[in-house]
Amino acid sequence: QVQLVESGGGLVQAGGSLRLSCAASGRTFSRYDMGWFRQAPGKDREFVVAISWSGITRSADSVKGRFTISRDNAKNTVYLQMNSLKPEDTAVFYCAARSNGITWPSPNRNDYDYWGQGTQVTVSS
Repeated sequence: QVQLVESGGGLVQAGGSLRLSCAASGRTFSRYDMGWFRQAPGKDREFVVAISWSGITRSADSVKGRFTISRDNAKNTVYLQMNSLKPEDTAVFYCAARSNGITWPSPNRNDYDYWGQGTQVTVSS
């Protein structure tokens, strides 16, 4: 069992930056693929970025060049650095873990086994 706790959300002006953190419990964090998803009001939860257990990353087209995912296995933590934020980035951001990752991290939310409670990110124009 893995528990995930996100932090770092908040209110920021367009063009600003935020860094989200996701702290994971358990001793096998380094074996998990980790992903960030987001859900805006009235919309489905969508893929943002992911990082495999081996460090391979994958990003949604909408955030390429602006968002970066990284992980620190010694701290059981994954990070999402968000730059050049836009009002359309406003959403609840969720951290997710996948226990049976393969070479490339998956953008499919159904492939992830564990989810955090989410953290709100609001970008004002």
